[in-house]
Amino acid sequence: MDKLFHDVPVSVTVNGHVHERSVDSSLLLIDFLRDGLGLTGAKVGCESGQCGTCTVLVDGLSVKSCAMLAAQADGCRVITIEGLSQNGLTPLQEALHEKHGVQCGFCTPGLVLSMTDLLSRNSSPDEAEIREWLDGNMCRCGVFQNVVRAVQSISAQARAHQE
Repeated sequence: MDKLFHDVPVSVTVNGHVHERSVDSSLLLIDFLRDGLGLTGAKVGCESGQCGTCTVLVDGLSVKSCAMLAAQADGCRVITIEGLSQNGLTPLQEALHEKHGVQCGFCTPGLVLSMTDLLSRNSSPDEAEIREWLDGNMCRCGVFQNVVRAVQSISAQARAHQE
């Protein structure tokens, strides 16, 4: 009987560091990051790609790491919340703090990485676009309005620098 799952070699750059490993072909990216690399910023929430707590950036795009296999990240650049803020808080993180866009912190890494992706694509999103991007993130504390305000403040700063 053939083994359903097998080990596959992967080479993934995570937060600027190359990791070459042999992983089970069924290993999820979230488990590779948390259990394999000790990066616990991305959280395990719903385990079905609905809540967004496991969001990371893969080649610059926000991805729910509970819905991606580690083997699919072979050759990719992955940024976790730990890698995003290696040199202090980003302007988005500072805005979230100032606008009270965080509470318990469980969903915060996923929100930050989702909004980072949004702002990398559009430095001045309107409220509807921000809310659309927030749709893939669940927060039981209900900070969504404050997250919108924080992203809008970043957008206002971007417009001011363009003028």
